[in-house]
Amino acid sequence: MATQNQDRLRTHFASLETTPTAQGSGWDTLWESASFLPWDRGYANPALIDLLSSSFASQPSAPPTSSAPNPTPGAPSADAQPAVIELPRAVEGGKRKKVLVPGCGKGYDVALFSAYGYDAYGLEVSQHAAKAADEYLRNAGSGSLENEYEGKDGGKGKGKAVCLVGDFFDDAWVKQTGEGGFDVIYDNTFLCALPPSLRPQWARRISALLAPNGRLICLEFPTHKPASSGGPPWSLPPTVHLELLKQPGEEISYNEAGVVVATDRGVGEGALERVAHYVPARTHDVAVIKGVVRDCVSVWRHV
Repeated sequence: MATQNQDRLRTHFASLETTPTAQGSGWDTLWESASFLPWDRGYANPALIDLLSSSFASQPSAPPTSSAPNPTPGAPSADAQPAVIELPRAVEGGKRKKVLVPGCGKGYDVALFSAYGYDAYGLEVSQHAAKAADEYLRNAGSGSLENEYEGKDGGKGKGKAVCLVGDFFDDAWVKQTGEGGFDVIYDNTFLCALPPSLRPQWARRISALLAPNGRLICLEFPTHKPASSGGPPWSLPPTVHLELLKQPGEEISYNEAGVVVATDRGVGEGALERVAHYVPARTHDVAVIKGVVRDCVSVWRHV
């Protein structure tokens, strides 16, 4: 069942065209008034905090997972424990690796990746959102998990923490990030904010932006929301990512209820393969339903 906030968001976007420009205008209007920002939780998702902490510990370990079964179709079973998730090191050969966080909001995730030594770039289509991010990133750490931003860089020093303004599907902003693709891309409530008609474009763009040896990290949310309830946020069970990233840019199939249909089609050009999939031990409260974590985390690489 959709919440009151979700109903209000759906109503706000209902009259807009499903083009990137029209959708971007809708988000900018909300950021301009700043009176209704239900997606702003005040700090990075605990699932990402735990993933980075476990991967970059002095003795790396698998990220902590939920012990309760997640009933979402396509979710990993409770006993499916991931191995240590290997992410690109923040600094290699004296050069910092780059992270992209599309739809970064105020930049909590950008600050977190920067704390680990990456050059972290947030991207916002809304100039008002980017302004809010700039203000936050100048003195990152004002959220309830501010201690997570300190002492993570292994002596390498913090990397850049920048929010750029631009259309995710356009190339203009990419020039500001230097040469080469992104070594890590983190999608946290970005795909679920896009109308389903833009999903194939999202997959093609993600594949093109991800460096050959890069990793895509997806926080799969909301997995529990019925597809028929519309969006944003649009229902995003694990099957959506799995189908989209098999053949980036190609349309995917839906049943009569609007639910993505799993297929056995092979991989296509630019395909990404899933190398980790788990239900995190912690996430934002909005995705904990009756005490059960309903989010999933997936990690991807080029085939």
